[in-house]
Amino acid sequence: MEKKSTDSLCNPEFIQEIKQIVTHARQTAYAAINSAMVEAYWQLGKRIVEEEQHGKERAGYGKQLVKMLSEELTAEFGKGFSVPSLYNYRLFYLTFPGIFSTPWRILTWSHYKRLLTVTKEEARTWYLKEAAEQMWSYRTLDRNIGSQYYERLLLSQHKENVTDRKAAITGLFEPDTDKMAFIKNPTVAEFIGLAPNGDFSESDLESAIIGNLQRFLLELGKGFSFVARQKLIRTEKRDYFIDLVFYNYILKSFVLIDLKTSTITHQDVGQMDMYVRIYDERVRGEGDNPTIGIVLCSETDEDLARYSVLHHSDRLFASKYMLYMPTESELRQEIERQKAFFRLQHNHPERRG
Repeated sequence: MEKKSTDSLCNPEFIQEIKQIVTHARQTAYAAINSAMVEAYWQLGKRIVEEEQHGKERAGYGKQLVKMLSEELTAEFGKGFSVPSLYNYRLFYLTFPGIFSTPWRILTWSHYKRLLTVTKEEARTWYLKEAAEQMWSYRTLDRNIGSQYYERLLLSQHKENVTDRKAAITGLFEPDTDKMAFIKNPTVAEFIGLAPNGDFSESDLESAIIGNLQRFLLELGKGFSFVARQKLIRTEKRDYFIDLVFYNYILKSFVLIDLKTSTITHQDVGQMDMYVRIYDERVRGEGDNPTIGIVLCSETDEDLARYSVLHHSDRLFASKYMLYMPTESELRQEIERQKAFFRLQHNHPERRG
């Protein structure tokens, strides 16, 4: 009797299905363990706060309590219960008192620990919601907080909106009326690997972005998908090529990006204005909202914000890119400069005489 080979018995689809079952089981187990530990840390923080309140008449009671608790728990359970860790659990409860009545509990302890470093409540709430809804990894959340993602949204210029608790919790602003909530300035693109002071062409910049497309999409913001590189659009007179085309499924708009390795010029603005008009007429489909154009440049220009077709346009934008991750102070200064650029673009200059 002929013996069947092992290979003939191992259907590749069957093996793959088994692997998926094991992978899913491990992921489910990890998620369950993570959820249980996050809840345990929150409960620990809650009980510490309650016990402190009971003994608040005793000077230094809270400090003594945490130290004693740390010694007891470490002796019983090992690592994870140092004095700094217990203070973090306490802060976790005080910062997120109602977290377990929301879907945000799916995040890991590492996520929450990073969120505790965000001092502004409206920003912390926004990062929390986005991390849960967009399933950000810890590394993505860490980078977005470090690069001040929230602060770089152009719509953050409107102070009354940013401090509106409801707006922060529901995802900032309505996309139909506030397209700028999806565009950050400056764009921090250190991950594409080009030297800030290096000599590179627009083609090099485009290739570097395409080579890091997934991370670039995350940097662009929520709802973006890639459509084309060097997109051809034709008129009766000639052919035109747009560097990068994306589609934002939340805005229901095509987003055109023209790359410039120098300070933006009025020719760049005029060219993008033309691209947007042609795209609307010849490519945009029924049900799509008007096309948006972004000139991604090494430096913006205040005169163009005030006097070119950028002024008062809700479809044309200039955004500065940075090829390195700046310090918090440097980034804050750059955000303020771009805020000034934004105000010039979207407010009438004061008339004299």
